[in-house]
Amino acid sequence: MLEIIEKQRKYFNTHETIDVNFRILQLKRLKLQISAYYNQLLSAFEKDLNKKEFDVITTELGLVFNEINYMVKHLKKLAKPKKVRTSIINFPSKGYKIYEPYGVCLIASPWNYPLQLTMIPLIGAIAGGNTAIVKPSRSTPNVTNVIKKILSVYDDNYIYVVTKEEEINQIFESKFDFIFYTGSKVKASELMQSQSKFLTPMILELGGKSPCIVDSDAKVDLSAKRIVWGKFLNAGQTCVAPDYVLVHSSIKDLFLESVQKYIKKFYYSNEELNDDFVKIINKSSLERLQNLIIPEKLFFGGKVEKQVLEPTVLINVTREDEVMKQEVFGPILPIIEFEDLDKELEIINNLESPLALYYFGSNKENFEKIKSFCKYGGGCINEVVMHFTEKNLPFGGVGESGLGSYHGAKSFYSFTHEKSVLKKSTKLDIGLKYPPASKRKKSLAKKIFKI
Repeated sequence: MLEIIEKQRKYFNTHETIDVNFRILQLKRLKLQISAYYNQLLSAFEKDLNKKEFDVITTELGLVFNEINYMVKHLKKLAKPKKVRTSIINFPSKGYKIYEPYGVCLIASPWNYPLQLTMIPLIGAIAGGNTAIVKPSRSTPNVTNVIKKILSVYDDNYIYVVTKEEEINQIFESKFDFIFYTGSKVKASELMQSQSKFLTPMILELGGKSPCIVDSDAKVDLSAKRIVWGKFLNAGQTCVAPDYVLVHSSIKDLFLESVQKYIKKFYYSNEELNDDFVKIINKSSLERLQNLIIPEKLFFGGKVEKQVLEPTVLINVTREDEVMKQEVFGPILPIIEFEDLDKELEIINNLESPLALYYFGSNKENFEKIKSFCKYGGGCINEVVMHFTEKNLPFGGVGESGLGSYHGAKSFYSFTHEKSVLKKSTKLDIGLKYPPASKRKKSLAKKIFKI
């Protein structure tokens, strides 16, 4: 592993990756490679997750292509040094912001969206002018194998995919110039500790219990429709899925009725679960999820067939139940009814900051509270999940749910260091800053600094 890192560092120091045209070419090559392996990707997703073509297009490939297209179109403008005005303190001078690559980057990605959560950070690394070592998940071996094939078009000294066991064991102890990690909070903490000796800058994309609030004035049927889709997308194995729903008591029964209606409409045919429902990643995850189901609180679902847990809804849930003490990360939707929104927001604000927060309602005052006074990574009003897909919005967590953000222009800025350069004129040299001090200099300094 050390040999690969040093090869990449040596290549980076040739400055070949600095050229913006070179970066654009590599992004175009990546798009062509992904297209060439389209059918193999479909087959791999079906084997690893039972994920069919439409879901692969909409939750994986579409987002990756969207990001590549954005970067190819905007990279020259993003990478161009920005000239800034300077103050009277530095007169006469010019200021510049230079976006320089970090160097050798590590991208470690998870299994739940194995293609896009690998490729979108990689697009940022390429656009920023870096080299990259990519570690996809071992839990989706077929998709990882195709990712390795896709990236084989690049030399190892530019982009290298880690799959060997001995290299994986070394990777988090190695020195990188920048790290992008998506996964669990536990692993992220271990990573930060191991990298603390290097003071490595990093982005951490984690998760948490993302609340979804359905207020008394919400459009109930539409709210249920959007929540059911967002919760059971990818069988709930989505970091920004609504983890639980807080529904106002005045509309609870109507909301539950609509939830059941849309679960059946989206995922069942003749009372049988459709064969395209995504499976749970492994047996241990399935067992964990089954242990969260409270039989006496079961409103819908709960059945398991092979490695598939059907959409499941729990009602009359309390915050003391086990399902509320951990991120669900599966197709189980706990529902809690509430009366006082302010009280619920106070509880949410006293918990770990979630990756996402969703609010359904039309009250402007409540919208302002959600927007301004709640701490969360990002979210939606009258929608779920879709803020993740918007390239013009940065995506990331805060506090326990993550560190840093990416997507669109933010991906470029996250994978580059914004270097400040002040260019001072040699034609004029104002003597105010030089000793010795005088009454006149003190008076002038007070005026300049408005003291």
